[in-house]
Amino acid sequence: MNFILDLHCHTVASGHAYSTITENAAHAASIGLTHIAISDHGPEMPGGAHLYAFANQRALPDYIHGVRVLKSAEVNIVDYNGKLDLPATLLREMDFTIVSLHRIKPPVTKEEHTYALIMAMEKPEVSIIGHPCNVHFEIDIQAVVAAAARTGTILEVNNQTLTPESFRYHGDETHMEMLAYCKEYDVPVIAGSDAHFSTQVGQLDRAKAVILAAGMPERLVLNTCVDRFFETVAKKRGQSQ
Repeated sequence: MNFILDLHCHTVASGHAYSTITENAAHAASIGLTHIAISDHGPEMPGGAHLYAFANQRALPDYIHGVRVLKSAEVNIVDYNGKLDLPATLLREMDFTIVSLHRIKPPVTKEEHTYALIMAMEKPEVSIIGHPCNVHFEIDIQAVVAAAARTGTILEVNNQTLTPESFRYHGDETHMEMLAYCKEYDVPVIAGSDAHFSTQVGQLDRAKAVILAAGMPERLVLNTCVDRFFETVAKKRGQSQ
């Protein structure tokens, strides 16, 4: 499988990342990626970007160093009913959106975490669930994958979560379980670097290894085809792309 997209990339606007959009794009070009995204954290993350930073993404060029730079955000789920920290009207202006569990306090039960993700997936503007295999937020994996199938939502295989140094790391068993259900339910996945520094952009080796080990068909791995990615996002939004 040839991965040409990395759509989970942070910049200095996230507050705890250390590279600019231009630096991310330059590195992406140097390793042969065709597409990256600006996926900075929403305002509920400490140090996260202000709403205006996302609203003004239209000021950015579509291509930097020859790489297509998509406009997005990693939006925070802020309560157990799937409420998000950026408005739907703004999310619909973006090329796609990643939505993740980060800041719900306190983590209570597997059932509540699962319900929060499912309620977020009900929203047409939610394209991808970021790092669903987060050890800090236990979920009913089968229920989440089934909801992704019903709502047309993409699930992420997060490279950072598979990195032993990561605070989310707990082996690859949960990812393998998720991918087995994705095959069963025909749910597309996408590998994301979750880069917080430019040289991490495109670091998808651990995610790719797990995807290959799980025997995922290439048609369900959206890093390999730009058109399939956009078609999946557009189908959920109910509009042409």
